[in-house]
Parts: sequence; structure tokens; C-alpha cells
Amino acid sequence: MDNNALINGFDDTTNDSLKITLSSCDELKDGIIITLNGYIDIYTSQFFQEQIEKIVKAGYINLIFVCKNLNYVSSTGIGVFSSLLKNIKLQSGDVILVDMPEKVLEVFQLLGFSQLFQFQDNVENAIGFFHQEVETEVPVFPMIFSCPVCSKRLKTTSPGRFRCSECKSILAVDEQGKVLVG
Repeated sequence: MDNNALINGFDDTTNDSLKITLSSCDELKDGIIITLNGYIDIYTSQFFQEQIEKIVKAGYINLIFVCKNLNYVSSTGIGVFSSLLKNIKLQSGDVILVDMPEKVLEVFQLLGFSQLFQFQDNVENAIGFFHQEVETEVPVFPMIFSCPVCSKRLKTTSPGRFRCSECKSILAVDEQGKVLVG
């Protein structure tokens, strides 16, 4: 499929060191498959960022990057990926990197970015990941709260009963983080 058929004007700019091919992903709402071939380094990262911005502006926020033919990613390239991930997460989307070569994955790991990204072995697993129920439950503890009697800022790591260090009132904190006197 022609990239311009998915995103008007996508192929108006090209780069010999980084080829980007787009594929539709009908199984995924606002999803697109982006196949990378070449290098993302100091010389190609600006091109990469501009092309990805075109994709996001076109309304795609669930991005699957097929990285099988990605030969190298520099720290600058990982910076572009990180910025993209932050932007996409703010729009309730996600980025999944598929079929990442071991030598490129090592760069993500060495720079400490491997925990931020979702890696999958193939496109089918990536689509499956998007369809999983995502738990959005935010942990309550540890929590910081104000004593309801004296307004002293207190911290607790678990539910239970304890005494305020300032006014000596007995406080109870339940599993949902609700604070009661007594």
C-alpha cells in the first residue's frame, strides 16, 4: 500500500538512511503499523520525528513499530521514541515495538528505556496487547494526608489505626484511603 494513501503527503519527504512504510491496521482503533528499515541516529532523527508527527496528526495514536530491519538507534533516536511515547500516552494511546533486533534492544536497555516501552515478538501479539483490559487502578498507599483535627501533614504506607504525631488524635485509614477520627 502507498504511504500517501494512508496519510496524505507522507512520502513528500524521504531519507535514504531510514525508510518508513505504513500499513493499515483495521483490527485496532486509531491504529497503524509502521515498518522501519535503516538507522535512527543524529542524522535521521529529525526526519523520523517529523514523519511520526504526521502520523499522529492524522489521528493514529495506537502505533505498532515493526523494527526487524532497524539496524541502529542512537540515544537521539531513543529520545524521539520517548517524546513520542509521552505524547501518545497523553492522548490515551500507546506505542509497541515489535521484532526488535537484539543489538538495538541492548541500546534501549543500556540507556534505561526498556521499562518504558512495550516490546512484542510479532504484530499479532501487539494487537492482542492493545485489546487487553488495562487496569487503571491507582495504588492508594503510600499516601500523604492532613490530620482532620490539627491539619498536620502525615504519611502512611498501609491502612490501619495510628496516633497523630502533633495533636495525638487517634486516626483510622481504610483500604480506600479514607481518614476517620477515632
